[in-house]
Amino acid sequence: MDYPGYGDFRARREASIWQQLNRILRGLLCVALALVIISLFIPQQKKLTQSRGEIDNLHAQVTEQKMLLARQTREVNLLKTDPVYLETIARDRLDLMKEGETIFRLEQPQAKRGAQR
Repeated sequence: MDYPGYGDFRARREASIWQQLNRILRGLLCVALALVIISLFIPQQKKLTQSRGEIDNLHAQVTEQKMLLARQTREVNLLKTDPVYLETIARDRLDLMKEGETIFRLEQPQAKRGAQR
């Protein structure tokens, strides 16, 4: 038996199935495209993060070197201009002392000695 309008219903049902499959396919294509775009940017982001870390390390080294330069510049300036400081340093390095003077030596911990050498 052939019902009136049954052919139209079947055609609409088949069309709606294909439309749904097309929507699903479009959605999957969009997801795939988004994943491709993200996968292109992830290595660049990792490089950027690594470079920023290196820059921070280099800034720390520059700061440390500036402090060392300032300390050594100050010491050179004191050695050139302050005779009392020069005398104190010379007596300390030569292990000499004045009459009636008591010298107290404070030893540095072993960990710091190894790091300085």
